Amino acid sequence: MEIHPTFILRDEAALAELYPPPLERSVLKQMDHLDDHCRAFIAASPMVIVGTQSDSAADNSPRGDFPGFVKVADDNTLLIPDRRGNNRLDTLRNIVRNPKIGLLFLVPGASEAFRVNGEAVVSCDPALTEQFAIEGHPPRTVIVVTVKEAYIQCSRALVRADLWNPEKHAAPGAIPSMGTVLAQHTRGFVDAKAFDEEAKARVPSTLY
Repeated sequence: MEIHPTFILRDEAALAELYPPPLERSVLKQMDHLDDHCRAFIAASPMVIVGTQSDSAADNSPRGDFPGFVKVADDNTLLIPDRRGNNRLDTLRNIVRNPKIGLLFLVPGASEAFRVNGEAVVSCDPALTEQFAIEGHPPRTVIVVTVKEAYIQCSRALVRADLWNPEKHAAPGAIPSMGTVLAQHTRGFVDAKAFDEEAKARVPSTLY
């Protein structure tokens, strides 16, 4: 697809010509720490989308567990366990290279989301990892986030998506299975049927 260069916005002044200024409350809501309301939202959230950036690319990674799996250590610090995954380590590699991080917390049934921006380090301190042990399995590392910005996100995006409405859930077969995608994208290295069948037992038994 070719984008006409005339219509590419290249500075903030160009943006300001198209968009009205933000509502005062949208500016005032931003905090540099976590209060009781922030803590309540994070404690109810079983899912956080983690945004990081390397020297050359940006990345988003979903992290999910039981509600409140992200711990608020104090008003300026969050702890995120790095549970088992595929060991690509995209998020962790990015943090090691660039500490900037953005978090989007979701709560099923809530139309609002909660955003936290800050800086992060990756720690393998046993005093931290053992706090998150489940079934005798602590995570190998914990992402330690220093909060710089925290604010609630308005509901329009989730209301438009109608995300939590079960009537809007994708019908079986509407999207290809992971095995099907992997078989195509790995050029046959993965057998689609075998992968999907094996995953039924492997994924639940290897969560931690």
